[in-house]
Amino acid sequence: MFKGFYRAVMFAMMALLSVGAQAAASTDIDQTNPFTLVEAVANKTFARFHQDEKLIAADPDHLKVIVTEELMPYVDYKYASYKVLGQYLRDTTKDQRERFVEAFKGYLISTYAQAFTEYTDQTVEYGRAEDFAGEKFVSVNVQVVEPGRPAIKLQFKARRLKDGTWKAFDLIAEGVSLLSSKQSEITNLVRQQGIESVIDMLKEKTNQHIDLNANEKKS
Repeated sequence: MFKGFYRAVMFAMMALLSVGAQAAASTDIDQTNPFTLVEAVANKTFARFHQDEKLIAADPDHLKVIVTEELMPYVDYKYASYKVLGQYLRDTTKDQRERFVEAFKGYLISTYAQAFTEYTDQTVEYGRAEDFAGEKFVSVNVQVVEPGRPAIKLQFKARRLKDGTWKAFDLIAEGVSLLSSKQSEITNLVRQQGIESVIDMLKEKTNQHIDLNANEKKS
């Protein structure tokens, strides 16, 4: 049921990694500009990916460490988690909400980490930065370009937090919102099986080991 989500995330990660391939990592990331934020996070994540190649080869699950430390601080997973729960959010207890947020965060980390294994040599074209003064939400347009194939159009959705910084919370791949698709799937599961069952399922996904050869097995 997560196949479509995984494929879109894979394309997004290829976009981030490709951008970072030509630049050195930035020590400090400016979160006050959503357009430069995406590129800066990409640079830093890709540099860490190369720095830790031997660690990854020895233990592929180290990719989860990289995603946790370099990418997730700039993803508003709590906001995304609440949006995914939709109407069922108000039916959960505080404890259930907290555990669901952590389970969804873990699932995202595992999914992003597995997506790293799909990276090859795609290139990326970024849309022009727009004036975001006074805006609460913005879209960062991206195209993943691979010779012989149609360009993949993506949008990273970001929101302004109360302190004026920005975080990404959604990805739109070829016009399809991952947040919306996940909301449909998650709410159906909550209705049919209950929130506890969904939390357990997300934890199972999180605990799956990263497979460096997953792409070869699919082909």
